[in-house]
Amino acid sequence: MPSLFRRKQSDAATPEVVQEEVTSTAPRPKGYTPSKKELGQVTPKRVTTGRRVGAEAAAPANRREQVKQMRERQRAERAEATAGMKAGDERYLLARDRGPERALVRDIVDARRTVGTYFFGGALIVLIGTTVQIPAVQLASNLLWLLLAVGVIIDSVLIARRVKSLVKARFPKTTQRLGSLQIYGVMRGLTFRRMRVPKPRVELGQAV
Repeated sequence: MPSLFRRKQSDAATPEVVQEEVTSTAPRPKGYTPSKKELGQVTPKRVTTGRRVGAEAAAPANRREQVKQMRERQRAERAEATAGMKAGDERYLLARDRGPERALVRDIVDARRTVGTYFFGGALIVLIGTTVQIPAVQLASNLLWLLLAVGVIIDSVLIARRVKSLVKARFPKTTQRLGSLQIYGVMRGLTFRRMRVPKPRVELGQAV
């Protein structure tokens, strides 16, 4: 038989509830700011993001692995630099190829056919012809050599004049020496078109 003076367990307030009620009903000092917990707000937990898988190379286990990774990194950097140099990226160009003036000189040379591209092939023929003990062949080889030399000189003069004219017209305040730019254009004209670095960005006969 239940006692008349015993309170039900559900009616009895737990210490935590009593403490919370006392805290909530206690007078607050002036300027008091209630916490988020008292206002019923829950601070969201910060999501910790881990590193991406494979974002960084694993640390080398030994010196041999370290050397291998260093060589692979250097190989990749060289390949990137070579590709950038061929594409004409200013970040990878040599000092002799940098600047808008030199880019213009390259376009002037690349837009035309130059005698210099046939010079080395003709020189090889001349070299072979001079070794043949036939007077007619040797005479033809010497004439071919003379024609090549005269052709290269005339073509170089035309390139130099064209470079001087366009550079003065488009870059009147340039600090580049015209003589240096002219030599740069002549030397490029002596190189095979497919072997030129940076690669030509204009087609043959295209207006510059």
